Amino acid sequence: MQIPTDEQIVDLHRKYAPTPEAFERVYTHCRVVCAVAEQVLGRRPAGVDLALVRAGCLLHDIGVYRLVDASGNIDHARYVSHGVLGHEILATEGLPETLCRFCSHHTGVGVTADDVRSQGLPVPVADYLAETPEEELVMYADKFHSKTDPPVFHSVESYAAKVRRFGADKELRFKAMVERHGEPDLEALSRTFGHRVL
Repeated sequence: MQIPTDEQIVDLHRKYAPTPEAFERVYTHCRVVCAVAEQVLGRRPAGVDLALVRAGCLLHDIGVYRLVDASGNIDHARYVSHGVLGHEILATEGLPETLCRFCSHHTGVGVTADDVRSQGLPVPVADYLAETPEEELVMYADKFHSKTDPPVFHSVESYAAKVRRFGADKELRFKAMVERHGEPDLEALSRTFGHRVL
């Protein structure tokens, strides 16, 4: 499989970003997620494709651009659909399914078909779960940073509290990932990117 270069990925972000501000917000988040993933890769399972994790991190939120209006506001009511929208973008660009799945399979700690039905989520009924070590690493790294205005880092405690509202099983799934992958050094990342830690 041909993995796009960082330059090709930046070009895709620029192609789909409706405004320079949206590009900065989303692409910076993707770079932060990549930095988080690189920190925790020391405990990675054998055989993890590092180049694939990097590309997945840099591409995972490209679907957010489809939810940004002309004023730069994100449609939060439909935000959960950004993964499916990103999957569609990458598929249209001819990228392989392996890369497309980083978009549709990173939301929260995984979205099940039951979640879609019970919560009335605006996505096709299906399981959107990380199924490979690479998908799980991208999903996990994503939990530590938010594109809020201003952007922030989430500690294990703050993300656990955030995901708890979706059920105790989601919090347990997150904590199991923490056990597998370890905690990133958020203070170091905060100094690098200038975003505070919650």
